[in-house]
Amino acid sequence: MKNKKCALFAATAMAISLLAGGCGMSKDDDGKVRIELVQYKPEAVDVFEELEDRFNATHDDIELVIDSPNDAMTILKTRFIREDNPDIIGIGGDINYSNFLDAEMIMDVSDFDGLSDIKENYLSINKDLEYVPKDGVYAVPYMANAAGVLYNRDMFEEHGWEVPETWEEFTALCDTIAKEGMYPLYFGYKDIWTCLAPWNAIAVNLCPSDLAYQVNSGNAKFSEHYAEVAVKERELLKWAQPNPVAYSYNDACTAFARGESAMYVIGSYAIPQIKSVNPDINIDSFVFPASSDASKNVLNSGNDLMFCVMEDCENKEAAYEVLRFLLEDENIELYLEAQSAVPCKKGDFELASELDSMREYIDNGIVADYQDHHYPSEMAVDAMIQTYLLDNGSDALDTFMARFDKEWVRYNKDIIAKVEKYKEKGE
Repeated sequence: MKNKKCALFAATAMAISLLAGGCGMSKDDDGKVRIELVQYKPEAVDVFEELEDRFNATHDDIELVIDSPNDAMTILKTRFIREDNPDIIGIGGDINYSNFLDAEMIMDVSDFDGLSDIKENYLSINKDLEYVPKDGVYAVPYMANAAGVLYNRDMFEEHGWEVPETWEEFTALCDTIAKEGMYPLYFGYKDIWTCLAPWNAIAVNLCPSDLAYQVNSGNAKFSEHYAEVAVKERELLKWAQPNPVAYSYNDACTAFARGESAMYVIGSYAIPQIKSVNPDINIDSFVFPASSDASKNVLNSGNDLMFCVMEDCENKEAAYEVLRFLLEDENIELYLEAQSAVPCKKGDFELASELDSMREYIDNGIVADYQDHHYPSEMAVDAMIQTYLLDNGSDALDTFMARFDKEWVRYNKDIIAKVEKYKEKGE
């Protein structure tokens, strides 16, 4: 018997339902409990293979099977429709998590003892991803990333440039670099998703972290908050190479790696790609200073990888044992060394040197999530931003802002109705 009907997936527009029995958990012939974990980061497959080996070598009663497929989210959604759920999923803190949570597919893990070791700010970020406030904890944050401005340390030291702390200092620095005959910035806007990197880094300084909920509640409009973000992202173009939409993400990474620009507005996830071109490049990164008040600077950092136990997992305690294992310091260090990530667990972990100038923000929890983690993929905000950046008309900003508000309502009608219903109940 099916025990509940799941909500409509925004990404697949298909209704799904769940069986009461767990699909991912089984027992092997030797009596071991089998726990299946599917995680969405194929670039970390080697790390997860090592973690799987370590776990199985130290546990006699549980067999851990970790799958790291390409296009994992599509595969997971297909499995959910077929009612073939793994026990644990490793996903990012974005709209997919919001949809799975809304569909009541994820278990409340408030009783998991490892939560006390997780930094509160990364737990709080997940609460903002709830369409309506829910009691409980539904994900264990594992790794975060950090996005701002990567810069070439050697170039900065050679020219005596200082890391800027305000928008005015940043624009002045760009002018100085340009006058010396170099590109201050480089963009790969041919891959439209990269248009979101500056957008997110600027927005965390200028917009409330729960803006999406405020809009869905009828208390705000995006156009009231995003206009300054849009203007400042557009202004960056004058300090970049000509026609940035002709260059891809790989082109931009390669150009920065070869010293063709002093800075690159992108996340820490780009570091391995950059160093694959130039292993000896000396990189650091700083928080994007989008405002005129340095005390308001906030690091753009979200949950890049977190673990959720599926609601129909039959052996919660075995799943919890897997989570405890993954949270052991030596296993976190294994992941950090390979991926240049930011740990969500409390502790004195060694961060990649490329994050040195962000360390203060990371250690003190001065972080805010990516605004685009709230955007439905169908809305294609990255393409909207690219279109705006290419629009040289006098009404480009007004057109963009009006479209943003209109498209949001179009693609979020069900969520807005859900929030209205929640508010009517006075909860």
